[in-house]
Amino acid sequence: MAMRIDEEVNNKFVNEKQRFIANLVYTSNWFQNNVVIFLKPYGISFQQFNVLRILRGAGDWLSMNTIKERMIDKTPNTTRLSDKLLDKGFVERERSAEDRRIVYLRISDKGQALLKEIDEADHDCYLGFMKSMTDEEAKTVSDILDRMRE
Repeated sequence: MAMRIDEEVNNKFVNEKQRFIANLVYTSNWFQNNVVIFLKPYGISFQQFNVLRILRGAGDWLSMNTIKERMIDKTPNTTRLSDKLLDKGFVERERSAEDRRIVYLRISDKGQALLKEIDEADHDCYLGFMKSMTDEEAKTVSDILDRMRE
């Protein structure tokens, strides 16, 4: 059984809301670290993985602005991310004929193959903790997080 956040960070919180926020931030960082470890053998970062999944879901060309809007981690370096993905052959890039400032990306066959390989990998190494959570619990926590952003 995992330690409670109070024990993990050796702190007594003033109230349950303060404890929740600390737990949320701590768990988010813990999860991101596990995803980074999981993705390392594939040679991509969490942000690059996010861009590839956005492009796969779109199924067509997307502008850099649209990609930026859909990203989980709103990084300002979308151009740098796309350059790295282009260098690795995971995306294709095209400029708008009408406005050369607008850049479009599309996932390449190589990018599709990489995501398929990742999809088929053993996710227990970074999602194993979800086995202890029911779908109903996951929905409840997700609903609470959505409500926090209102």
